[in-house]
Amino acid sequence: MTKLNVAICQAAPVPLAVSDGIDKAVRLAREAIADGAQLVAFGETFLGGYPLWLDEAPGAALWDHTGSKALHRILMEQAVVAGDERLLPLQELADESGAVISIGAHERVRQSLYNNQMTFRPGLPVLDHRKLVPTHGERLIWMRGDGSTLGVHQAEWGIVGSLICWEHWMPLARAAMHNLGESIHVAAWPTVRESYAISSRHYAMEGRCFVLAAGLVQSKDDVLDGLERAGGSSEARELLEAIPGDVLNAGGSLIAAPDASVIAQAGAGEETLFAELDLSLRDESLASLDTDGHYSRPDVFELSVDTRAKDGVTWRD
Repeated sequence: MTKLNVAICQAAPVPLAVSDGIDKAVRLAREAIADGAQLVAFGETFLGGYPLWLDEAPGAALWDHTGSKALHRILMEQAVVAGDERLLPLQELADESGAVISIGAHERVRQSLYNNQMTFRPGLPVLDHRKLVPTHGERLIWMRGDGSTLGVHQAEWGIVGSLICWEHWMPLARAAMHNLGESIHVAAWPTVRESYAISSRHYAMEGRCFVLAAGLVQSKDDVLDGLERAGGSSEARELLEAIPGDVLNAGGSLIAAPDASVIAQAGAGEETLFAELDLSLRDESLASLDTDGHYSRPDVFELSVDTRAKDGVTWRD
């Protein structure tokens, strides 16, 4: 198979209210698959919504802020967990259609939250990728991932993997993913602003792969609506209402080819972006640049990747 139809569902999440977000994601993915998509991508933390109050709400990072604590509690209550039955409709859609679905979520492991870009695969368990380094204010919410979730899915048409947001400025993370031989890479972002578009296109050029740079559309009203769906909180509402402006995540999703050219470009609103990829272009592009092969200089540089899970606790009898 050399031709593959892909889609990015650039949409507004249902912030905080994860079950409602799953319903919307299933509907959008099903529509994209009905229109021919064999791979469907959503943006960063689509399930639960990107926590934009960290950047936008005055005082959100202050110690013991009642609104921030209330929002953290809601995220903890709503977050997906291992074996979460709420996710079954996404797995069933992948199983019945044969499509691969990449979607971001807040995940709870013990008492910590992770930013997880999950890949639902037909007939296989979900493939997790937990963000290695939460960026700046995100560290108030998310735990750091480890090397155990640096992986890819081998589909019949090629290899697909993902990184999240500023992981695309981690040179060694990029090198590790290039070593895994991605044909298609999902770059999950809250918004694909100019620098994020540059990074996504650079990844395509460097990795000689197609890149689906998937962004969200999210407004302050979306977050306030999601807050009420998730049970509400007067302290959280007060914090969110203090956010200036309205549109805070503004799409910009794109699909880039292995030569960094843009195949498809979305606007700022909700839309599903489609493209047909000619996967043979990947092998052709490797003639001039293979950063994992003839451009790698293994006699000079060596990369070691630790894929052991780092749970932090070992119980012994």
